[in-house]
Amino acid sequence: MSTDNVDTGRRRFLVASTSVVGAVGAGFVAVPFLSSWSPSERAKNAGAPVEVDISKMTEGQMLTVEWQSKPVWIVKRSAKTLADLTKNEESLRDPASEIVDQQPAYAQNANRSIKPEILVLVGICTHLGCSPTFRPDIGAADLGGDSWLGGFFCPCHSSKIDLAGRVFQGVPAPTNLVVPPNKYLSDYVILVGQDEGAAL
Repeated sequence: MSTDNVDTGRRRFLVASTSVVGAVGAGFVAVPFLSSWSPSERAKNAGAPVEVDISKMTEGQMLTVEWQSKPVWIVKRSAKTLADLTKNEESLRDPASEIVDQQPAYAQNANRSIKPEILVLVGICTHLGCSPTFRPDIGAADLGGDSWLGGFFCPCHSSKIDLAGRVFQGVPAPTNLVVPPNKYLSDYVILVGQDEGAAL
């Protein structure tokens, strides 16, 4: 093959322009592909902390919010409820909340909360993941009569839990309900999903 009539300048131009078009095309393909590896905004928000206004809560009331696709309960307890928490301690599996991964250190107390009157719990039974029912009614005949001082009842396998999220002995649930990380942004706003020391 003879190279006498070959325009090398044109050849270089065609090779260079083809390479540039190919590189741009590869970039257009690579950017969406690499972007698909990043979590979506919906996925990022699913694990994001949740602000809850508790200013309108009354004693005995429970609010439910969603955090990390789980129900989180916020219960406002009365002084009588707090006093009753000590009455059934001998019937509880872990009355002193000694299993440390069930609550942050600041909630490892008799009330399992930062402020005694406000309880924050993940509303999922530790047995098989059912969501217990809020049963604040004292003396409920179906839950033990006079010994029932209010709490939660898991309808799946009959686990009973007191108003500090502590599970009773002799029921399938192996551990107390989980206290999620939480902190107060003000007297009436709780941030669920973040501890005091964590940055926003």
